[in-house]
Amino acid sequence: MRAFITGVAGPALTEAERAFLKEADPWGLIVFARNIADGETLRRLIDEIRTTLGRQAPVLIDQEGGRVQRLKPPLCPLYPPGAIYGALYDQDRDKGLRAAKLGARLIAADLVQFGIDVDCAPLADVPVAGADQVIGDRAYGRDPATVAAIASAIAQGLGEGGILPVLKHIPGHGRAAADSHERLPVVNATRATLDATDFAAFRPLAGLPLAMTAHVVFAAIDPVAPATSSATIVRDVIRNSIGFRGLLMSDDVSMGALSGSLAERTKAAISAGCDLVLHCNGKMPEMLAVAQEAPILAGEAARRAEVALDARKPANVIDVAEVRAEFAQLLAGLWMPAPRETHVRRIS
Repeated sequence: MRAFITGVAGPALTEAERAFLKEADPWGLIVFARNIADGETLRRLIDEIRTTLGRQAPVLIDQEGGRVQRLKPPLCPLYPPGAIYGALYDQDRDKGLRAAKLGARLIAADLVQFGIDVDCAPLADVPVAGADQVIGDRAYGRDPATVAAIASAIAQGLGEGGILPVLKHIPGHGRAAADSHERLPVVNATRATLDATDFAAFRPLAGLPLAMTAHVVFAAIDPVAPATSSATIVRDVIRNSIGFRGLLMSDDVSMGALSGSLAERTKAAISAGCDLVLHCNGKMPEMLAVAQEAPILAGEAARRAEVALDARKPANVIDVAEVRAEFAQLLAGLWMPAPRETHVRRIS
């Protein structure tokens, strides 16, 4: 298989996409709202993708809660933004961690019914005053220890529900003054400051199986290349200083922060030390360009991929209704979904 993750254009595979998947053999797929017509269609799409690839390929989604939640009512309930867990944590540490873990466990219960087995969460980004709001209330707090503790609880909840977590956006997007979907952020903080704040939040999470890079330039370390395509940051910060040893994927290489062709972006990310390249938008010309430059997954990258997939475990058994009731009780007074979206039809 090749060292990339791809999206597809809609809720059903086209003949061109089917042929592409057979030929390019990506490591995994990522789904977005455009792929979700209804529950049965989504399950059928995921089953067809895996049948086409001939293996139980990982299927990813961004399902954080708050602004970043691809699956929504009526397919599953709404979940709070990460800042709500941080607010509860500030009131009562144990309740904050419990709520974060339960919310993640419930998200896992939603995802597994459709065949999704990887969630691009938790975040360990630590925002600062004046930063762009692309992270904003997605973050769990502004203290690295708080962020790490809540992120760990979320990873645990996902894992217990049979879902692999993806730690993001390593080594930190919280300080960025621009949205990397649109343009390249440059962070001018000193290395000492970064070590004590941004990077510090990721260190306790270094044992997680997967992580996603940040399209952010850290000028004190590499004044030119963003973390995704900086061999210095991947080697010296992500692998050595933070100590992450798991499977490292880029953030979406079609984002506006990166420059050059899709082929050049793919080559740069792999050359820097990313194990996998993520491409999300489902545009076939771009998919072909990424696939052409993505190498066969081999060596240490293949080993890390195998270890990551081996971390997929069957979900533990829970009473979903009971857990939802406890979750709602913990968050009472802090957050509740919009009234029109509280009655959710579950798709069996």
